[in-house]
Amino acid sequence: MFMFEQAFKNIDDALWKDAGSSNELDYVEQTSWILFLKYLDDLEEDRLTEAALAGKGAYQYIIDEKFRWTAWAVPKTSDGKIDHNTAMTGDDLMDFVNNELFPYLKKFNPQPEIPAPLNTKLVE
Repeated sequence: MFMFEQAFKNIDDALWKDAGSSNELDYVEQTSWILFLKYLDDLEEDRLTEAALAGKGAYQYIIDEKFRWTAWAVPKTSDGKIDHNTAMTGDDLMDFVNNELFPYLKKFNPQPEIPAPLNTKLVE
């Protein structure tokens, strides 16, 4: 549990200092989105591993590559280190999240006939 407490404290500290917030309620929505998007990426990676271990062939990601956490939040070089040259920050990051990522996620539509934790598909 301590690991999560420290992670939340780190997020709180960064948002408190960088955003000039007066209290935690000012950024609880942003924190929730950050945690959700990271969880979604981890879930996709777990499903990829499970499919490979079960010999089910290639796993089909729910989220397109451009919108996966590892592509826009923490892009990595071929040796696994964070690629600071392609990582978005500031206005570029805000523009991507507001004008591309959120509209992309908004296109998802629940498919209740599919019994899975994330039973969604894109609405075309």
